[in-house]
Amino acid sequence: MTFSIIIVCLNAGEKLHETMESIRSQTDRDYEVIIKDGESADEATKAYLADYAQDDAFRERVRVYSCRDAGIYDAMNQAVRYVRGRYVFFLNCGDCFYDAEVLGRVRAQIDRQNAAGKKRCIYYGNVYECRTGALVQSNPVIDDFACYRNLPCHQACFYDAALMRERGFDISYEVRADYEHFLWCYYRGDAKTAYMPVTVTRYEGGGFSETKENERKARQEHREITGRYLPAGKLWKYRLVMLLTLAPLRTRLARNPATAGIYQTIKRKLYQ
Repeated sequence: MTFSIIIVCLNAGEKLHETMESIRSQTDRDYEVIIKDGESADEATKAYLADYAQDDAFRERVRVYSCRDAGIYDAMNQAVRYVRGRYVFFLNCGDCFYDAEVLGRVRAQIDRQNAAGKKRCIYYGNVYECRTGALVQSNPVIDDFACYRNLPCHQACFYDAALMRERGFDISYEVRADYEHFLWCYYRGDAKTAYMPVTVTRYEGGGFSETKENERKARQEHREITGRYLPAGKLWKYRLVMLLTLAPLRTRLARNPATAGIYQTIKRKLYQ
């Protein structure tokens, strides 16, 4: 099996249904779906989990595990224990595959790039932000500065399952455990990274990490995490670069629906 798609949910209701339908529509059927439910109490989620598909062929690909967890990253770690596929993909409730051909395009990219000898790899693509209506291209080259500033979100990343089994998310980080895990894979896990020119996900946005309280916590965790993986000299250099290039202003432009499209278009041209 090629793809293990993990969904963690808690009282997700209709959002779980939307996300699952985007998976069911995929023309490439070489996948399994692992739903890790945190013992949802709402009727919509319980009803869907009790009868999540009329399509028997789809039902056979789906496994549901319902038990308590210590939060989203702990739930992800729990779900990884049940993975049977070669590549792990985390899809949040409310986020959907961009279209029905995503897994087929990703498979073609993996097959081509595996032929070039890439092992223990994180394959990543782009996302479409629903809140801003903008296509966000991921950085096509991962280096130290990219690790500091501009990594792809986990809804764009397909992880070699061996990486996830060797070391899961560090749940001491409440907001940025996925970021810390990417850096561990890159610096300590001997992982290669490979950009795919594929729009993977329709990213809902406005989730857990984007509340004001968690944005403050995210900045604190970012400073701690980068201090674990990058030398002090580079950290000071990158902080100066961010200051001189008006990073807070650029963030506001990227998040504003009126300016996000223009901003992301310019960013794509710079990457090219």
